[in-house]
Amino acid sequence: MNKDNVFDHIARLDLNLFRVFAVIYRERNLTRAAERLCISQSAVSHALARMRQQLDDPLFVREAQGVVPTALAMKMWPDIEDGLSFFERAVDRGASFDPARDIEQVILAMNDEIEPILLPVFAAGLQREAPGLRIASVRVNRPTLRADLATGRLDCAIDVAQAAEESLQHAPLTRDEFVVLSSTAAPIDRAAYLAAGHVTVSARRTGRSLEDWELTRQGIERRVLARCQHYQSACHLVAAGDLLLTIPRSLALAANALTGNHIHPLPIAIPAVELHLFWHREREKSPANSWLRNTLLHTLGKGPKS
Repeated sequence: MNKDNVFDHIARLDLNLFRVFAVIYRERNLTRAAERLCISQSAVSHALARMRQQLDDPLFVREAQGVVPTALAMKMWPDIEDGLSFFERAVDRGASFDPARDIEQVILAMNDEIEPILLPVFAAGLQREAPGLRIASVRVNRPTLRADLATGRLDCAIDVAQAAEESLQHAPLTRDEFVVLSSTAAPIDRAAYLAAGHVTVSARRTGRSLEDWELTRQGIERRVLARCQHYQSACHLVAAGDLLLTIPRSLALAANALTGNHIHPLPIAIPAVELHLFWHREREKSPANSWLRNTLLHTLGKGPKS
């Protein structure tokens, strides 16, 4: 029988019949099999007849105390028993989720600037409950974010709050106020901030940074003299000259560790930067995704661990 014929044959076979087969095989009696299955004996006989016709074999023959399996039935039994056990394990896993058993890898998307801050915390929380779990961190790609989360290429993403997307669910993760870095300890007031040259950080080639969008809403335009891709590079630029860097506080503490710049309050009030945890609506009720979300939120004190 070629592969196409095998698949066609399986497609026509009612898989429920294998459960009837298993009970008959164990009980060796149609009456007891019917009692175990909670159906009538005629229903058992009808199911067996269908299976006999499809497999072209009697499968069980009568004897004084009940039935005995044919040579084909005995040959089939080990595989049928294994198959039914596989389905039972699948059902059990759906009903009683165990992350240490049921998850091998999670893929998180986040900006590479926040990865050194969040990933160690997340990894510790996840691997505490699922030792040996593989964790992959990749860069957020906003144009494909919805599709990546929908298809499972990503499990969750961490990004700034963005325009509402019907298929995406999200929860606030962190809130970080902006501060200013300079090479000197001299206080920075509004006038000094507006008169200074600035360095800005963005992964994009053009366009305003997040803080510049907020400043522009207030009619404020900074004098940006340098643009770079990473905050670590920006901190070195600040240390080497008179430029100022506007940066979320947590990133300032991490990225500035090697440069020794001074941290000042931002003299112009703008909203704090918020990071949100994103996932796809279709995976809302997935036990694995639910566990992942709850664990990530719990590690940052954003909710009780369920």
